[in-house]
Amino acid sequence: MKRILAALTIVLCAMAFPACAQKRQEQIVIAAGAALDGRGHVLHNTRIVIENSKIVRIDPKASPVTYDLRNLTVLPGWIDCHVHITYHFGPNGRAEDKGETPEQSALAVESNAWLTLMGGFTTVQSVGSPEDKPLRDMINRGEIPGPRILTAIRPLFGRGDATGTPEQIRAYIDKVADDGADLIKIFASKSIRDGGGPTLSQEQLDAACDEAKKHGLRTLVHAYRDSVRMATLAGCTEVEHGTFATDDDLRLMAQHGTYFDPQVGLVIQNYLDNEKRYLGIGNYTDSGFEQMKQALPLDADLFRRALKTPGLKIVFGTDAVAGAHGRNAEELLDRVRDGGQNPMAAMVSANSLAAESMNLQNEIGSIAPGLQADIIALDGNPLDDITAVRRVAFVMKGGVVYKNVARAGIPHYAGVTP
Repeated sequence: MKRILAALTIVLCAMAFPACAQKRQEQIVIAAGAALDGRGHVLHNTRIVIENSKIVRIDPKASPVTYDLRNLTVLPGWIDCHVHITYHFGPNGRAEDKGETPEQSALAVESNAWLTLMGGFTTVQSVGSPEDKPLRDMINRGEIPGPRILTAIRPLFGRGDATGTPEQIRAYIDKVADDGADLIKIFASKSIRDGGGPTLSQEQLDAACDEAKKHGLRTLVHAYRDSVRMATLAGCTEVEHGTFATDDDLRLMAQHGTYFDPQVGLVIQNYLDNEKRYLGIGNYTDSGFEQMKQALPLDADLFRRALKTPGLKIVFGTDAVAGAHGRNAEELLDRVRDGGQNPMAAMVSANSLAAESMNLQNEIGSIAPGLQADIIALDGNPLDDITAVRRVAFVMKGGVVYKNVARAGIPHYAGVTP
């Protein structure tokens, strides 16, 4: 059934968006009037030469031009360090639908992947569902279109799990690694809807992050309050969220080289906008929604304090769930508008810095020879007008064009009307 759905997806993609079915040419030349290289620099009046899936050189005189993007702003495909790409609303319009068929679920997940790619995100890190793995593999095999996916497969939870002792935790990490995970996701705190208290001890976190390192895997830790400091001391790779973190916590992360992925607006605002679709499911209660409302200004304040922390490596991640897929770039707008981040720094956080956090800086995240040809273009310049991130006009992943608004004559952009 999955192969049937994949074939159907590709046929529909080719019918609706002819560019998405393009085969790789021997050489592709992109003409760019202004290109952000993903590392904090702007290239002017140049051309990007691509062969097969990679950028081979930057040559202002290269010809013939395959795609003339001089009226757009060119940059590397964005990277989202934290999504839940399989999370979706069921046919009943809710975040939980027990009557949903496997076919309906598969189509919804494929739609999430397509919308994410159309929104300019060519790589995502999905950290919460076993279904991520077959989706990752199908995209890698070219059976369906979507962003490059790194998955944690199954997260490690805290107390109440059968993984309480350090030995049990190490065995759990071993199993997830053997199952093909790209990284390890750890819940070291309760949900913000439950107050965000710690769920793992220092000894447990030490064991989890140490065992992951033995497998060569990175660790991404859901952490609030004291768990931020604990995850940092455990040598974990990246801290997510961080609400209620102190300035000392932020400085400690900077000292240890821990990557930090706070969220300013999209994830909570998405929950609030879709409250009726979540309310009554698990901890999505009236009190839980009140906790999220109270967290919004706290998160904006945390982000502003993080920006002032010397040496702190702030990467881009949205925690996108049902309702947010394809709108991931709204978090870039939130970070600049409400968090006070410099637009160029925001772009770098979703390009080369995000790639570095995944140990993929030599493969993605920049426009440079030898890297994957993951290239997008915006109608407008985000350095002057951050709302340009809503207007993704061109998407190339691995040398294949999946979206070209000008060529296809499509009068709208994925996710948001300009």
